Amino acid sequence: MGASDYLEDALLDHVLGGSTFTQPANLYLALFTSDPTDAFTTANEVDTTVDDTAYARQAITFGAASGGEALSADAQTFAAVVYGSGAAAYDVTHIGICDASTAGNLLYHAALPASITRNTGKTLVFDNGTVKVVPG
Repeated sequence: MGASDYLEDALLDHVLGGSTFTQPANLYLALFTSDPTDAFTTANEVDTTVDDTAYARQAITFGAASGGEALSADAQTFAAVVYGSGAAAYDVTHIGICDASTAGNLLYHAALPASITRNTGKTLVFDNGTVKVVPG
């Protein structure tokens, strides 16, 4: 996963003495219909690109890092798609880890190995250990 501009700057400041970075109280997995980029293009998040009224970021936790990577320690279940007016199936191409359930900052982001088509009536589950953060 790539680190966002926000996280890169915060970690540099923290390590080099510019300012202290405070660990986020909670982390959330977000879905995107295209690359959110290091600058965090919020317009690419599902809640702004499609009319899925059931979409919400899902809480995520991680186990201790080992071998230069950290794996999700729990499963994240996104509710079945509920279409608003004029909505249609949509593809999720990227995921991100944010520090708030809405708004906030993007910390890491990555492309999925293959896009996932979201249709009405189907949940989307990321099983325990399937979200991997490898800084790079």
